[in-house]
Amino acid sequence: MMNKIITCLAIIILSSTYLNAQKQLTDFVNPFLGTATLWDSIDIGYRPTHRTWGAEAFPGSSVPNAMVQLTPVTKFHSGSGYQYEDTVIYGFAHTSKGHWNLCHIPLLPVTGTVSPDDYCSTYSHKNESAHPGYYQVYLERYGINAELTSTLRCAFHKYTFKPGVSKKLVANLLMSNEEVRGWDIRQGGDNVFTGYQETGEKMYFYAVANHLIKKIESLKKESRELSAVNFIDSPKPLELQIGFSFVSVANAKANLEKEMLGKSFEQVRQEATKTWETLLSKIEVTGGTERQKGLFYSTLYRSFLWPALRSDANMDYTDRNGKVVNNGFNYYTEPSLWDDYRNKLVLLGLLSPKVTADVISSLIDKGEKTGCMPTFFHGDHAAPFIAGTYLRGIRNFDVKSAYKLLLHNATLENKSRPHILEYIEKGYISEPDLANPVLQTVANAGVTKTLEYAYDDYAVAQLAKTLKDTANYRMLMIRTSNYKNMFDPSTGFMRGKLANGDWIKNFDPEFVYYEYMYREANAWQSSFFAPHDPKGLIGLYKTKDDFEKKLDGLFSTPFKGQEADNMSGFIGQYCHGNQPDHNFPYMYYFIGKQQKTQVILDSLMNHYYDMGKEKLAYAGMDDAGEMSSWYVFNAMGLYTFSPADPEYIITVPIFDKVELKLDEKTTFTILKKNSGKKITNISYGGKKINGYFITNDELKKGRKLVITTE
Repeated sequence: MMNKIITCLAIIILSSTYLNAQKQLTDFVNPFLGTATLWDSIDIGYRPTHRTWGAEAFPGSSVPNAMVQLTPVTKFHSGSGYQYEDTVIYGFAHTSKGHWNLCHIPLLPVTGTVSPDDYCSTYSHKNESAHPGYYQVYLERYGINAELTSTLRCAFHKYTFKPGVSKKLVANLLMSNEEVRGWDIRQGGDNVFTGYQETGEKMYFYAVANHLIKKIESLKKESRELSAVNFIDSPKPLELQIGFSFVSVANAKANLEKEMLGKSFEQVRQEATKTWETLLSKIEVTGGTERQKGLFYSTLYRSFLWPALRSDANMDYTDRNGKVVNNGFNYYTEPSLWDDYRNKLVLLGLLSPKVTADVISSLIDKGEKTGCMPTFFHGDHAAPFIAGTYLRGIRNFDVKSAYKLLLHNATLENKSRPHILEYIEKGYISEPDLANPVLQTVANAGVTKTLEYAYDDYAVAQLAKTLKDTANYRMLMIRTSNYKNMFDPSTGFMRGKLANGDWIKNFDPEFVYYEYMYREANAWQSSFFAPHDPKGLIGLYKTKDDFEKKLDGLFSTPFKGQEADNMSGFIGQYCHGNQPDHNFPYMYYFIGKQQKTQVILDSLMNHYYDMGKEKLAYAGMDDAGEMSSWYVFNAMGLYTFSPADPEYIITVPIFDKVELKLDEKTTFTILKKNSGKKITNISYGGKKINGYFITNDELKKGRKLVITTE
């Protein structure tokens, strides 16, 4: 009997080990992570009077950096278009990002009679599922099971109706997350319909159904209008294969023929899963809990959904001047540079260098058409993105053209660097002296601009040095100290200045502004930003002890509870739900207190990525993958403290072992010894590392980084 028991236990253990070994990395991914909203005042940091911004992530189907993001819309004009707490679905849109735009060409299968103001369907999370490259939901109103999958430029809809009902597809082309300027839908064959929707961009489609089309009718009510595609009944599920293009219907058709037409739904789904598995397997982790692995691979997945492809299979794209061109590279949307230059774009370069080079080529193309290198939201952060990418060894883009545009941004009046001439003249950007500024006050955000421009100058200077432009290198490096002009020694904060050099008198370091002195931040969340010169920043204080006390204050001074839509998830004044202070925890390294950094990092990774009652909320907006990439890097034990520099600061990884596959021949391995927070030794390739940084060149040699803690 005892032998039988032992044999059974051995079989169970071996079976469990086998099943775990067979588990794909895509199975760890939860596409719903980041779709829920925080409501608890303790988690948010204040008592909300309305819905706070969540991560604004979408749960639908996409492959990495694709043109198509096929996802449900539960509410138009809201982030990604999907909010977990909503109870109805208006359609399945074909683009999404996580900002208040996109959601092109929403389609919804229906039965019976519908009208433009009454066509959405209820649904339940109990009958909803998602997996990388796949989404499914049961539409309760119509009794339809909807399944979605996709390729780079095409969408596959599969709708299983109840027997004997009329099959329709409504297209609400008057709606998206943006203002619709024009649209069209028409029959193009027995089972084909085509058209476009024009918002900020014009997206064309070419759709092939496995049912014959009876007619396309217009359903109008007051200013609202739906288009309904009516199909001749068939016992088979309704399947739609749709190609998309930002150039033409003809290119949309060609994309469909190239990527999807003739394949089954299951075949396309499996190909999407394989694509994600290939990407996710570039980083394999050992150790850690199932929850930690789930968070790791979910955030890694989220890091590769944006920027989005805009060129066709033949590489045609529509440029900034509205002309169709073909320059032999894949054309992408602009990255969310203010957010994701900090980490996500570095991660993109590590795992998808070809995409990264094409994203930069796309930025160059846009810059040459508009006269200056594009930016996003604030700052001039194409500079650290491009400089850091080039210095990390990605060279297949026109670096001289990029440098010319970045130098133009840094030296001449342009839209990407507002107030650049004042910055050059005075060494800072001034602010008007307002008696009663409020959260929404729009002014110059002079403190944030000055600090960010100083860092951008540093980034451009690194390119100047590499390209042997010595004069401009020296000029720019002098300007990298301009951040010091904002430091008020009497308060220990970066503080706004008037045009005459006087400090802004109406000063409260805890008051948040959207665009007065600071950009989406207060003085606490803006006063430790000089990633190119941390020692110089510390030197602004009388002693290292004084700096440490100030930095301690960032994490210990209670947030007063000011409600700001894009800020949530606080440790003291530190706000993890927004980007400005994301590299501040690492400042303890530069005063010999690395373990204090790790306490904060562990707290953030342990609590701020699966918050709320459903455990599906982030502390704040994912911002096209920035929040997610922050987690990925720190879980591995590295962070991009200064993304313009080709190096990483070393932290304590969550996992015992991390294998980063840089190419077919090179694997960089991180090993953790012990489970403490204080790093006592770091070695690479068997040799001790002095300090806490590893260069990208060293990383690419593919040796073992051993981090010992106590």
